[in-house]
Amino acid sequence: MKFLKIPAATITRLSLYTRALEDLVVEQVTVVSSKTLAELCGVNPAQIRKDLAYFGQFGVRGVGYYVKELLFDIKKILGLNKDWNLAIVGVGNLGCALVAHENFTKQGYRFRAAFDADPMKIGRKLTTGLLIHAPDKLGEVCRTEGIEIGVICTPPNFAQDIANRLIEVPVKGILNFAPTQIQVPEGFRVENVDFTVKLDNLAYHLTAG
Repeated sequence: MKFLKIPAATITRLSLYTRALEDLVVEQVTVVSSKTLAELCGVNPAQIRKDLAYFGQFGVRGVGYYVKELLFDIKKILGLNKDWNLAIVGVGNLGCALVAHENFTKQGYRFRAAFDADPMKIGRKLTTGLLIHAPDKLGEVCRTEGIEIGVICTPPNFAQDIANRLIEVPVKGILNFAPTQIQVPEGFRVENVDFTVKLDNLAYHLTAG
């Protein structure tokens, strides 16, 4: 199901809500009020109600939200009610850290393939057991493993070529950690992650006081 005209900030907050709800499940909390959930997520209760209203009616007036049910519903909205097969291209320090990060698996993101152009790395296995392939095997391996999302962690001058290859596979989307903007066909989904942009934002607010 595709939800159109949903603010990007709403999707980001839905992800935050799932993290809080998962913690509540671990704590065996069965019902949570919008006020409590808002405090856990750093937003206000009205914002939670507004975000959820885009997708239907949730919760019981005077009672709150049933934690497991709301978590299930939000995960379904976000497409997290299934596992996603990922391929990572570029297994330097950042790439290795991403593959080993337990939160990916926890959220249903499974790294199924890894690629790197360094001859010293090709044919070796990561600590997770994932075999590192040469970039020229990208199409073949991605099709075999049913890769849906490509994760780019290459130097910027290689990112566009890798993106082109991933699009040809074809994958459904790309998460780009390379510090450059990649060009993709209209309608193809790319999420860019540039840590320096976040640091610039932080530096501005620290300077502005």
